[in-house]
Amino acid sequence: MKKSSNSCRANPDGDSGRQSGFEAAWWCRGPHVQTLWAPLLRLRPRIHPRRERLELPDGDFIDLDWGISQGKSIVIILHGLEGSSGSHYARGMFAALQQRGMRPVVMHFRGCSGKPNRLARGYHAGDTGDLEFLVRTLRERDPCTPLAAIGYSLGGNVLLKWLGESGATTALYAAAAVSVPFVLRDSAQQLNIGFSRLYRRYLLTGLKRTLRHKFHGMTPPFRAADTAAARTFQEFDDAVTAPLHGFRDAEHYYSSSSSRPYLRHIAIPTLVVHAADDPFLSCAAIPAAHELSAQVILEVFAHGGHVGFITGSWPWRPRFWLEDRIPGFLAQQLGPATNHQAAPAVGMVNGQSANC
Repeated sequence: MKKSSNSCRANPDGDSGRQSGFEAAWWCRGPHVQTLWAPLLRLRPRIHPRRERLELPDGDFIDLDWGISQGKSIVIILHGLEGSSGSHYARGMFAALQQRGMRPVVMHFRGCSGKPNRLARGYHAGDTGDLEFLVRTLRERDPCTPLAAIGYSLGGNVLLKWLGESGATTALYAAAAVSVPFVLRDSAQQLNIGFSRLYRRYLLTGLKRTLRHKFHGMTPPFRAADTAAARTFQEFDDAVTAPLHGFRDAEHYYSSSSSRPYLRHIAIPTLVVHAADDPFLSCAAIPAAHELSAQVILEVFAHGGHVGFITGSWPWRPRFWLEDRIPGFLAQQLGPATNHQAAPAVGMVNGQSANC
């Protein structure tokens, strides 16, 4: 499969960019306009998901929001930091997948579904265990239905890392990831610069609010004073993320959890879409061609912001390009992929083989 070069500094649109045909709208050109237009101004599609609570092996749970249509394939959607099925990009992709005849399911990370999770921990950008358990559960329920996944931002990092860890053993047929913080340390530093500090403030405020709600009336397993005083992601990750999840400090968390080293081990068709002007990541953190497996298509565009990629002739008729590009890519892979080597033709249900 063709892969693009790291064209962030030279030709950001690259060959793959011309193939997939994205051009930012003339009225939505800057990185911050691309990033903020949809969350602030978009009329979000109405979706009516069915919620399922999935019990985890460690006694905790995650909540799943399912599409009500019975599609020929299942596509898992992984949201970004402090996101949910209500996030603008998740709603838009949810609706787009249903229109294409695929059945979406949003996997909420622990504590992100509106209900605090049970254990004295949360989620983080390198935690792939819950995704692994979900995929295994779906495969056991229905060994014949093709599975795919889409990850946004933090969720994209989780997805790409897990795909690299799984290699050829993954049960997915295809995947896509958008605006991934490939190098977490770089992303934390980028959010300390210029206008990006507003994103940092917004996200940290949300994270702190979630912690206060979760540990209300309890003694948290971290220093509350350090958490309240945290003004950067490195300070927050030192104070909270690292101690809650078994890392020595923020640097240990970043080096252990970044997805970039795992890209060379991905064994299924995977589309990765990124913008050179993403305000959450510097160009230096975007992977080069030699770091990608032959199954990875990396499309880097000059414009697009963070989970933006808005085009269209006029502001009152925007087109959310990702909702065409990604379902189209997955449909290509899932259509003929019912005998794809990454997903076994014989599944196991309750210990019995099931021929697909």
